[in-house]
Amino acid sequence: MAECETSDSERPNSHLDAEAPKLSDLFDRGWKMFDEVDNTNDPLASNGVQVRVKRAISMLEETSRMAAQLDLFSPNEEFEEIATADLKYLLCPALLGALTMKVTGRDKRLEIVQTARAYFLDFLKRCQDYNISQFHLPQSTTDSTVPEEAAENAPSTCMAIPSTSNLVAMAAQRQAKIERYSQKKELEARLSDVRRSVENGQADDETSRDFYLLNVRKWVILCLDEVQSIDQEMEILKSMEQMQLGAAQPARPSRPPMKPFILTKDAMQAQVFGAGYPSLPTMTVDDWYDQHKKHGVMPDQGVPRRVAVEEDTDAKEREEEEKEKRAENDDEDSLMKARKWDDWKDDHRRGYGNRQNMG
Repeated sequence: MAECETSDSERPNSHLDAEAPKLSDLFDRGWKMFDEVDNTNDPLASNGVQVRVKRAISMLEETSRMAAQLDLFSPNEEFEEIATADLKYLLCPALLGALTMKVTGRDKRLEIVQTARAYFLDFLKRCQDYNISQFHLPQSTTDSTVPEEAAENAPSTCMAIPSTSNLVAMAAQRQAKIERYSQKKELEARLSDVRRSVENGQADDETSRDFYLLNVRKWVILCLDEVQSIDQEMEILKSMEQMQLGAAQPARPSRPPMKPFILTKDAMQAQVFGAGYPSLPTMTVDDWYDQHKKHGVMPDQGVPRRVAVEEDTDAKEREEEEKEKRAENDDEDSLMKARKWDDWKDDHRRGYGNRQNMG
């Protein structure tokens, strides 16, 4: 705040000169706050970090509006025509996109990543217009065709065997990512040397211009990686959203069980050959039991039959006992009959006359 009050108290008469210090001050404070948030060890979802993220976004949004009002960048000019003091404002969309990605909110995550992607694409488009770096500009989400990189890197719910073209594209993407990583390390090494001169205030115009140019090229690499990651995340978020919508739909009412039916070639074949398997049951086991119990033909209702068999056995035993008693009492008829039976058995072997057993 002290810096702001000093700049306001020392305003020159010119309107453009008065806007320039405020614009530079807003951008420097927003950039510094981004570095603090990016290097902090505090949880990203903590209240203190989120407050600083939103303040930095507010500062850089105001910087972008002021830069647009001053027409600092034009598609009709070359990169060499941009003033050295204005080069750093090229980073506004990139910093806004990185800060937007740090905003927490599970319910609005899809909206957050879409906003960040728009910031990154704005930065990359401007860098491509000025031919700052050679790269392939990712397609916008508003295009009718699905981006090739997003389609190839999108997660799939089914394990499909990749085709030869997909394998070649994946290998090319991997090689490009390795090259971008090497370029990023080289740029960071050069930036560490130039940053000392700029922070000490000993940098001339050429050194300052080189410092901002290296930062812009570094952020080109970062934005390309971020866009690729966002495309993959957007596919996952959209799939989750569709799954939630499907789960929210009411369940279908249960249908009554269908009656069994027979599949045959024609009705005549069914009449002649039948279904090809036993007939379907017409009653339950309980119904069968009740029906047989009603007619008295159940196994447990045949107990009197067992009693009748026992009575027949007892009658035979009584008859044998009576025969023995008559023989003991010297009954002539019984003795004659027994002797004839013994004589007949002596002359005829066992089973004689039994034609059924072929005796």
